[in-house]
Amino acid sequence: MRNSNIFSILNFNGKVVFEDIIEATENFDDIYCVGIGGSGIVYEAKLPTGQVVAVKRIHSPENEELPHNTTFINEIRVMTEIRHCNIVKLYGFCLHNRFMFLVCEYMENGSLSEILCNHQRALELDWDRRMRTIKDVAGALSYLHHDCSPPIVHRDISSNNILFDSKLRACISDFGAAKLLNLDSSNWTTFVGTCGYAAPELAYTMKVTESCDVYSFGVVALELLMGRHPGDLILSLSTSIDQNTMVKDVLDQRLSCPSILGMKEICNLVAVVLSCICWDPKYRPTMRCVTQRLSKCCLPSLDLDDRITLFQLKNLKM
Repeated sequence: MRNSNIFSILNFNGKVVFEDIIEATENFDDIYCVGIGGSGIVYEAKLPTGQVVAVKRIHSPENEELPHNTTFINEIRVMTEIRHCNIVKLYGFCLHNRFMFLVCEYMENGSLSEILCNHQRALELDWDRRMRTIKDVAGALSYLHHDCSPPIVHRDISSNNILFDSKLRACISDFGAAKLLNLDSSNWTTFVGTCGYAAPELAYTMKVTESCDVYSFGVVALELLMGRHPGDLILSLSTSIDQNTMVKDVLDQRLSCPSILGMKEICNLVAVVLSCICWDPKYRPTMRCVTQRLSKCCLPSLDLDDRITLFQLKNLKM
């Protein structure tokens, strides 16, 4: 096993596709690079069939061989079986004795992080699209946590790992850090994640749970609403909150003010998201609960005008 080359590409002859990808990227030439992440470099590859795929070449640890053990291979194969409209499709993988790459669905519009950093592109994500994106990401995480067996924790949800296709459909990407949870184990591991998005408990424990993804989701949702990373706001929420900070004042000022109905939905969304970034993981909702709350307005009777404050939403009993 250790000296063999393993090819597994969905509905394809893996060895042939391997050769096609090497040819399409001219042996991973930089001109085909479309992104660089912590665990690898992503290339655009056009196959002879005309299909365009994203190929993520995984970094190998210095002076170490890439893993060829059966457990690792089986975990990757489980990932190829995930089918959800808001999760980037993993078509297959190549595990070579010199390198490894994953073959994924190509997402033309890049990452949420890239879009929000560009004024013109950020305007394309109007309030309706942003709220739809938040609900879609929540649904995808609920699927991973509650509908996969064993449950899957992504472990690295961030604005860099939310990608958009040509129609601005949002998908979760980059399962390089994903952990298949064995419910009979403690799931202790080394730290994996992105600073600013990782759950605070990971500073003192390496125990991986679905709640870690819930926290990261909350950060990304706030980032979508604010148009920037919400680090300062989260810090103020975890210490002492200004009771007069209004929801409308933290929303992305590049967009026009939402309608009355839009503001009501945003307030419902903010109330749910604030529960996701609770410092104590045992008080965070599950992603299934999040999707249920987002699907209908669960706010009790409140005067939902443009003067509604974060303090009011943070202290709601939902």
